[in-house]
Amino acid sequence: MTTSPSESTTALPGRPPVVDLATWQATRDELLVREKAHTREGDAIAAARRRLPMVELDGTIEVIGADGPVPFLDLFQGHDELVVYKHMWHDGAPHQGQCEGCTLAAWHMKDAVYLHARGVSFAFLTTGSWEEVSSYVEFMGYTQPWYSVRGVPEPIGGDMGYVACFLRDGDRVFLTYSTTGRGFEVMTPSLGLLDMTPYGRREGWQDYPEGWPAVPQAGSPVGGHGAPICWYWRTDVHGNATWGPTGRPVPQWTRPGVTPEETLGRSGDCH
Repeated sequence: MTTSPSESTTALPGRPPVVDLATWQATRDELLVREKAHTREGDAIAAARRRLPMVELDGTIEVIGADGPVPFLDLFQGHDELVVYKHMWHDGAPHQGQCEGCTLAAWHMKDAVYLHARGVSFAFLTTGSWEEVSSYVEFMGYTQPWYSVRGVPEPIGGDMGYVACFLRDGDRVFLTYSTTGRGFEVMTPSLGLLDMTPYGRREGWQDYPEGWPAVPQAGSPVGGHGAPICWYWRTDVHGNATWGPTGRPVPQWTRPGVTPEETLGRSGDCH
């Protein structure tokens, strides 16, 4: 059921204009043309991605997981394909001091059953020492396999904050694809859903109509004013966006027994 627009509802501040259903459908159909073109271009890019060359690497290189050192080849779990997320790490930092953006990605990837159904394995890699990593994984309640690649060279180790894809042919292993930055937003469907809403992600870099609510700010409640912040990375116990020492990556507030802390415990940049 819809209502007809009236004088009092056609110009609500900070909100889309109110129109009748037929007008809405016409403008929606115009946008659909662009959305379909975007989808087709995405399909074309994926087709080109499948045609990229690949680089052979040493699959016997050992990484450290819950069962101790294992060859990288074991991460395929008998499958022909492997996707990994390379999680940044702050050495010596407590749980609340670990990487916010990587927490965002990892929290969305709790189950790889649909990847397994297509013969694709999944794992997290990080440069943290296994002693620190195992404690963090237990605290977060992650069930996907994690491995420390400390000291392991590229492309298995090296720079973190990437999604990478590998192919196996018997005992031979190949790197086929790698992406970083907004390239791994595919792992964070919450952002895609927010892009469909009227207010979107509410980040300072996005294009918003004049008069839209302010983006969440550092040290103030959602909708406050100040320096723009990626709100979903870190909040305090009250849900306020913050980079302060009492903040945590958002999912950590759901963990049993979690409490506010006084420090991030960071001694340097992510590795």
